Amino acid sequence: MIIEEAKRLNSIHEYYFSQKLRQIAGMNLLGDRVINLGIGSPDMDPDQQVIEALIECASQQGINGYQSYKGIAELRKAIADWTQDLYKTIVDSETEILPLMGSKEGIMHISLAFVNEGDIVLVPNPGYPTYTSVSNIVGAKIITYDITPENGIDFAQIEKITNEHKVKIMWINFPHMPTGLKADKEELRKLIDLASKKKFLLVNDNPYSTILTDEYISIFQLQGAKEVCLELNSLSKSHNMAGWRIGWVSGNAELIDTVLKVKSNMDSGMFLPLQKAAVTALKTGRNKIESINEEYKKRRIIAWEIFDLLGCTYSKTTGGMFVWGKIEENELSSNDYSEKLLAESKVFITPGFIFGTNGENYLRISLCSKQNILKEALNRLKLIITKKQEVC
Repeated sequence: MIIEEAKRLNSIHEYYFSQKLRQIAGMNLLGDRVINLGIGSPDMDPDQQVIEALIECASQQGINGYQSYKGIAELRKAIADWTQDLYKTIVDSETEILPLMGSKEGIMHISLAFVNEGDIVLVPNPGYPTYTSVSNIVGAKIITYDITPENGIDFAQIEKITNEHKVKIMWINFPHMPTGLKADKEELRKLIDLASKKKFLLVNDNPYSTILTDEYISIFQLQGAKEVCLELNSLSKSHNMAGWRIGWVSGNAELIDTVLKVKSNMDSGMFLPLQKAAVTALKTGRNKIESINEEYKKRRIIAWEIFDLLGCTYSKTTGGMFVWGKIEENELSSNDYSEKLLAESKVFITPGFIFGTNGENYLRISLCSKQNILKEALNRLKLIITKKQEVC
């Protein structure tokens, strides 16, 4: 290059799945027919009426201009109504909701809005890699906290960290990605109280809150949350609209206005037909969510069979669209084991190391593949294991 890259990039790398998808594409060009059980990109379709709403609006004249940075009022109202119906919580559509081009965008906006260089940010270990990469981009000091499907968040550890350090933001999400740990309201209540006492922002990243869980939880169901919390959500998982990039952040008006200062300088509003389609999606109600979950339940049974075959242990009480399995009696790292499975069976399963040091001995299976594809992956793995047993 004729110039050096910015120093802020010294601590971040290309997103793991960006590299992996490129590798898999290369293998497929060679005829390998790789089965990808990695990334959580929903394969089911949105409701047909959502697609029709998009087409109808896109066919109209005069809709191709810039849109409001805050989204159309109709979309904010639909988000507020959906939130009240699903979570039984009230957010003001005029002042407490800011539509986003996907909730991932919100992680960057929130970090830019509140984090100064050197500020301390708490991220879960294991956890969504974007919390770490974005924190690095804005120059934050990252401290990780432990989380497991067996024990949840180590609250004593959080208390110790916040007693010793001035924390700016803590990131949480439930059902937790990648472990699938479900939200515990008492645990959330303690975190809200601690955030209020220690004066830090608690951000609940909530896109999995409708997936394979028997209780739909928003942090705003708890008293005092609006004073210290922001919550991200999206239509990616709940309505099979990941590529549409439609999400939002909610919270008190002062916090939302601060995020808007960043967002309004980074885009020029969301395409109107997308917003109109999102309104239609949000009005489909719980039936769509329940039908999605019925399919995921069937797929999860096959994922459990895969982990049984590989000798991995896992919980059957977790939520979200992934199954998190602990590798037992294997001398290989999670990355090497994943690469070995890919080379031998042409099945890709995500290695846990990408989610943090506490993910090193784990694998993660996405439920975003049809049942017949999951069954084919199971059969391929059975074949290589049977061959090894015959050799032995």
